[in-house]
Amino acid sequence: MELQIVNSRNRVDLIETKDTARVKERDISPFIEANTKSVGLAHLENDCTIPVFAKDNEVTISHQDFISSMGRSVSEVFPNEQISNPQIRVSHAIKGRIPEAIRKPAKALLENEKTIYYERMAFIFNIESLKSNLAVSSLSLTVGGVRAYNQENLYSKKTIEKFKIFIGFKNQVCTNLCISTDGFLSEVRVSSIEELEQRIIQLFRSYDAEKHLLQMKSLQEQFLTERQFAQILGKARLYNYLPKNLKQQLPELSFKDGQLNAIAKDYYEDESFCRDSNGNISLWNVYNLFTGANKSSYIDSFLERNVNALNFTNSVSEALNGNRDYHWFLS
Repeated sequence: MELQIVNSRNRVDLIETKDTARVKERDISPFIEANTKSVGLAHLENDCTIPVFAKDNEVTISHQDFISSMGRSVSEVFPNEQISNPQIRVSHAIKGRIPEAIRKPAKALLENEKTIYYERMAFIFNIESLKSNLAVSSLSLTVGGVRAYNQENLYSKKTIEKFKIFIGFKNQVCTNLCISTDGFLSEVRVSSIEELEQRIIQLFRSYDAEKHLLQMKSLQEQFLTERQFAQILGKARLYNYLPKNLKQQLPELSFKDGQLNAIAKDYYEDESFCRDSNGNISLWNVYNLFTGANKSSYIDSFLERNVNALNFTNSVSEALNGNRDYHWFLS
């Protein structure tokens, strides 16, 4: 099935049409870059150890179990759709060795004497048969999650474990993720796989895809001049140094200087989302410049910053519409 958008002045209708094309794995740019690398599910299952809680040796919910629970959940909620294999990115490898190799120098270790697991992991499933089009971009419904062991206290006894899960869209042009607040849970606290699956299914069923698409569609209809765009980037650099009382009155902006530099560069150079010949740029393109820059985020802050990209772009939209509460970035 394919989701298409039929636009009218005041609404967005979702219409399903048949799509019998087989879902294939494609060589595409990653949805997150930073210091991550791509791995397969088989590598996590066969080559990696599973961390435990040190004081009672109880096992944690593994990365592969998290991914598998997401796969079962998406198949339950979308039983007739074409779902891709998971795309998995990991970082911060934690290396070890088996007891028999305890006295060997590192360079002399054989492969079967090494152990490894990854402190941080992010993954997505693309629901390839549910798609929408905005501007020149094709968006596919996408689900996924993040696990970061650095946010657990593995030196204690087994306790509630934390996960991040989302449902949103992936821009097929640039593989940027588009996530809204109501499609994201930043801290799912569970003690079992069964609880985790329940929370995932609850999120999927409560998510309003039509509302999210309408919100993003509205960004195509508003534009910034070159001067306004430069004003926003300049104020963004001042933002982190504002007095606390003033900062609390403004929309949150969690992007760092290096990411703002990338946004400034791509305003001129990005093939899909740069300015037009007059220097103007749509808020949809601005939003995609932010989500593109977000690919340099570490895994454990990646989803929060992605949500912030949409919230911040919407606040710029409100400022353009005369909302004084959000006008600081444009003033």
